[in-house]
Amino acid sequence: MRSQPRKSARKRRGAAAVEFAFVAPVFITILMGVAEASHLFEAQNQLAVAVREGARLAAMDRNGMLADGQTTNSKIADDIENYLTASGLPGDQADVFIVDPTDHTTTFDLDDPVNDLQLFEVRVEVPYSALTNAGGSSTNDWNMSAKIVFRNARAAIVQ
Repeated sequence: MRSQPRKSARKRRGAAAVEFAFVAPVFITILMGVAEASHLFEAQNQLAVAVREGARLAAMDRNGMLADGQTTNSKIADDIENYLTASGLPGDQADVFIVDPTDHTTTFDLDDPVNDLQLFEVRVEVPYSALTNAGGSSTNDWNMSAKIVFRNARAAIVQ
């Protein structure tokens, strides 16, 4: 009688190992998917913050903020790229667009007096392959993007 429970316990140990062999890859895949999704969610949030801060700077009074020969459009693009890099994202691979909100192919010149009080759109796009740790080919790559529409009001900073 005592030998029966031992055989049953040995068989059960083997069954547990087989069950683990089937369940472990699925469980690990789910964990890696959750980690990748949370990383991309954080990257999307950082893109949105960078665009909002860039557009906010563009809507402010820019006197004294630009270097000699620098345009507001190039300063905004540089600031967004620098913010992304400081946030741990590949700012050097980001494409920044400052365009008309109704015609996304027309560049919006923030320095042109004709564009005062007009709406403009700031959009940033970063390739997915630059944001992910999973690797993959960049031949069928898609972009993660964020955009915001602001008014070119040149509002003074209240102190």
